[in-house]
Amino acid sequence: MDSKDRPVYIISVAAELVDMHPQTLRLYERKGLIQPKRSGGKTRLYSERDVEKLREIRRLTQELGVNLAGVEEIMKLRDELWTLERRFREEAERLKTELGEKLEALKTPPALPAPGEGKGQKVNDKERPVYIISVAAELVGMHPQTLRLYEREGLVSPRRTSGKTRLYSERDVEKLREIRRLTQELGVNLAGVEEIIRLRDELDIQQNRLESEIARLRLALLRELTPENAEPQKKVKPSAG
Repeated sequence: MDSKDRPVYIISVAAELVDMHPQTLRLYERKGLIQPKRSGGKTRLYSERDVEKLREIRRLTQELGVNLAGVEEIMKLRDELWTLERRFREEAERLKTELGEKLEALKTPPALPAPGEGKGQKVNDKERPVYIISVAAELVGMHPQTLRLYEREGLVSPRRTSGKTRLYSERDVEKLREIRRLTQELGVNLAGVEEIIRLRDELDIQQNRLESEIARLRLALLRELTPENAEPQKKVKPSAG
């Protein structure tokens, strides 16, 4: 177990560490935002990771004014990112164990590749800018001015033609539909939406990096273990006579 996941703080200590009332921690537990462990006597015990989560919830609610529905979306995405990173490291370690001593360059589990690696790949169909603003607005049931507002807020970034006409991709349209769901159905403010969209984008990027890096490790494993890589045996010349 990671030391950050070890349950050590009772509720009064955890509440003091994050400057909240214990009742607030109980509320967040009922909402599913935090899940402390329980001792044999049913006492709540919070880990260092729980405390970090509570501090993040406090920042989102008090500094950014995000409602609990928005906080729930954000914490879920953060958990997915953490799980993805952990899964990557476990898989990388497993592959390296199979390789044994053959790949000296991979002595420690690598981090996910840095941003920018893998650039120059073919543009995904969903990324192709095709919709002018009026069409994009109609597709998502919004006014064009709302799309311009979201662009100013950095929530969506349409491409521009040489004549400066905005062009939206299918991915932009999906993002706008998600923004509409968050604002209209869940009542999340724009600060919360920005956090959610950023985390979703990061999750997609990390997922793609994970898949490409694991594929690279598997290919390295195959290359090292194929018979062609074994040292060719010297042919023995038949003796005369």
